Amino acid sequence: MAISRDRLIELIGLDEPSVALVSADIIEHSSYAVETLRLRLGDIEVRGILTRPLQADVPLPAILYAHSHGGGYAIGATELLDGREYLVDPLGPVFAHAGYVTLCIDMPVFGERSNVSESAAAKALLWMGKSLFGQMLSEQAAALSYLASRADVDAARIGAFGISMGSALSYWLAAMDSRIKAVAHLCCFADQRSMIELGAHDGHGIYMMVPGLLAHTDAGAIAALIAPRPQLVCIGEADSLTPPLAVARAWAELEPAYTATPEALQLVSEPGIGHEETPISRAATLAFFARHL
Repeated sequence: MAISRDRLIELIGLDEPSVALVSADIIEHSSYAVETLRLRLGDIEVRGILTRPLQADVPLPAILYAHSHGGGYAIGATELLDGREYLVDPLGPVFAHAGYVTLCIDMPVFGERSNVSESAAAKALLWMGKSLFGQMLSEQAAALSYLASRADVDAARIGAFGISMGSALSYWLAAMDSRIKAVAHLCCFADQRSMIELGAHDGHGIYMMVPGLLAHTDAGAIAALIAPRPQLVCIGEADSLTPPLAVARAWAELEPAYTATPEALQLVSEPGIGHEETPISRAATLAFFARHL
């Protein structure tokens, strides 16, 4: 079900807060640097973790990294440095070695913000006609604004990446914000009506529930708004959060949007693989960003 970008923004309630750098603590390792940032988003202070090459003579391409969920509420942005059990290894140093400036911020109810439960935060926002996912996406947009403002970043070459919850955050934001020039998303691309039909939707957190969304659109049509910008979709065919039927239906809505630019759309679908990154999807991600950023 096709949808306009403006209508999607309205449904999500995207409302990007102002962003300002409060402080940065920099640690240099042998081949890359880590910056622990304090960013003021509207009237709240949020932790960001950024990795980058040690030296840069020209502005660099950048990646807005959206961390995953996995029930790891205490983790948040530190996923960039510490990884998760479903990642091959931490991506912050990997992206830095490949020449990217990469930023991840704590989403609401994660990392340093995990003093409030997902359930409590989502219920309060739903009562006010808003959604936790809308808040997350709005804050990701502000993080993108900060990333684009940095002197060491080429604002014309910013990509987005995420796995699981981070996947949805990455491609939904790319659908609404054309400043994202390429997006790679893993393990969360599936038609939501099909998920309900299959009884698989309850595996996703309440953060993702956007009131009224399915009366207007679904995952494939949202991802189609990214076209003709490059998009990489990686899924495991044994992942209960992306059942094959739900992926096929979403892909059937997405693929026609790239009829004029088929080379810009790529699917990595791995038989027997569950909810995880693999060496194959890691290699595809790095090649994708090298080609498009």
